[in-house]
Amino acid sequence: MALDRSTIWPYDEHGEPREFFYARYGSPTVAEAEARLGALEGGTALLFPSGTGAVTALVLSQLEPADTIALAEGAYFGTAVTLRTLARWGLRHVEFDQTGPPPDGVALVWLEAPSNPFLTMPDIRAAAAHPAPVVVDSTVATPVQLRPLEHGADFVLHSATKYLGGHDDALLGAVVCRDPDTAEALREFRGRTGIVAAPDPAWLLLRGLRTLELRVRRQAETAAYLAERLRAHPKVLTVRYPGLGGLLSFDVADGEVARRVETATCLIVNATSLGGVTSLIESRYRWEGDRVPPGLLRLSVGLESPDALWADLESALEHA
Repeated sequence: MALDRSTIWPYDEHGEPREFFYARYGSPTVAEAEARLGALEGGTALLFPSGTGAVTALVLSQLEPADTIALAEGAYFGTAVTLRTLARWGLRHVEFDQTGPPPDGVALVWLEAPSNPFLTMPDIRAAAAHPAPVVVDSTVATPVQLRPLEHGADFVLHSATKYLGGHDDALLGAVVCRDPDTAEALREFRGRTGIVAAPDPAWLLLRGLRTLELRVRRQAETAAYLAERLRAHPKVLTVRYPGLGGLLSFDVADGEVARRVETATCLIVNATSLGGVTSLIESRYRWEGDRVPPGLLRLSVGLESPDALWADLESALEHA
């Protein structure tokens, strides 16, 4: 895992560019991380400076003004925020229930497996039967527990900042393409627009991928355990856990109770994001408003002891 921070590389002995010549078009560390991720997902991977950068590059490279995107209802709110930002260039989106088929007349179908923070799982095969290309944001599932290209998706998207990097220290996004020619077109768009990943976070991604399966399987086991305990707690109204991944959400009575719970944990950190080795909890109402119940808390499970995490949650709930 060599870290190459160069931005330029010499031409060959004939004065022609080699594989790497200018970092905006590709660099060795980024290329190695892309190859590793592509092998895990079964496609051609391209890295971007963030998950939102990956969303922006994919949408702008694939669609035309006046095209409409069918976006999974309840998907990560930031995706809809990005799409609304792009509406000034003529792109539109409509939300739909991703557990069923997408609506007619759309140019791109956008799924999330599972959705964040409602944790619904998409019907990828129903979406793949639609004539439009299908994107699956598989940030939470990861290729350890789901490989969407094998189920008919055309693109897999990751906020690699989350589980793939795994240590809350690398801001990075990724798109994995089923079709190599489409990947090359996206690569060219990335180079022309400069939405390019740097070598340092790519190097950290390579580190994260080495332990990805061990981390994700442990996090999923702990999340299932905590979901079961939360369902039995009298102060918990609803628990959402799809049976995979390390992310769950649960509702308490209202926003005030949620704030007391999130600020009362000791082991679990009150912070945003997900997918790292440290468990995180937060009220999502502060970011998403009426889109979510005021009492909804999102819990990203890390690698701490399951019993210690439950003791921390139980104490916070009792004092809320």
